[in-house]
Amino acid sequence: MPVDEKNKVILKLENICQSFIVNDEVKQVVDDVSMEVRDNEFLVVLGPGHCGKTVLMNIIAGLAKPRSGKVYLDGEELHGSDERIGMVFQSLNLMPWRTVMANVEFGLELSGMKKAERREIAQKYIDLVGLTGFENSYPHQLSGGMKQRVGIARAYTNSPQIMLMDEPFGQLDAQTRYSMQEEVLRIWQSEKRTIIFVTNNIEEAVYLADRIVLLSNCPAHVKQVYDLSCLPRPRNFTDPEFLRIRQDISDNTDLAL
Repeated sequence: MPVDEKNKVILKLENICQSFIVNDEVKQVVDDVSMEVRDNEFLVVLGPGHCGKTVLMNIIAGLAKPRSGKVYLDGEELHGSDERIGMVFQSLNLMPWRTVMANVEFGLELSGMKKAERREIAQKYIDLVGLTGFENSYPHQLSGGMKQRVGIARAYTNSPQIMLMDEPFGQLDAQTRYSMQEEVLRIWQSEKRTIIFVTNNIEEAVYLADRIVLLSNCPAHVKQVYDLSCLPRPRNFTDPEFLRIRQDISDNTDLAL
């Protein structure tokens, strides 16, 4: 049978476990997590604060090695970081001495790409995230939302197949957060890339996701997967079906300890 491109699995996690030594004791952080990620989907990983979400994202990104389990991309087992996976962190670590343009093109510069070519690519993503005219600005001259846009543009310049976003809006005020949610959806719909978005905000998860993977409190394991295909886009926070799904997930979510 031909592969259904809409439901094609491109990333697969099998029985991921992770633990750390804390005060001379082994602390289990991720417990037997398995999940599949489909091509071009917006997948949200939802769970209470400090439940192990970031640990899981670092494993997918190749920044950490799991104690056990495997990660596959396009059927190939991953060992360490891979250029097909990009990441936007909650803490952006923009270089304060570099302009918006210089921050966005940094990865391309490291790869040895010629200046004219990398500037053209960086400009494309600066325009895409709505920062046209701010190319020569420095991070201290930008608002929190604008800095997040720089981080998103920087990650996209490397043309990742999958974009990981680890609670990117957690430090923003409510109004800016709503605005950035709209921006991320617009960019996702424009770029047609897979996004794995981490949050502890249920409303944000329901607003953004094609599917939600709900994790338990630490140690993290998959409690339930929610398919939100029943909710058409653009979504309305006051729609009865939106509110029903939000309540269902809230009732099933562990409290943060």
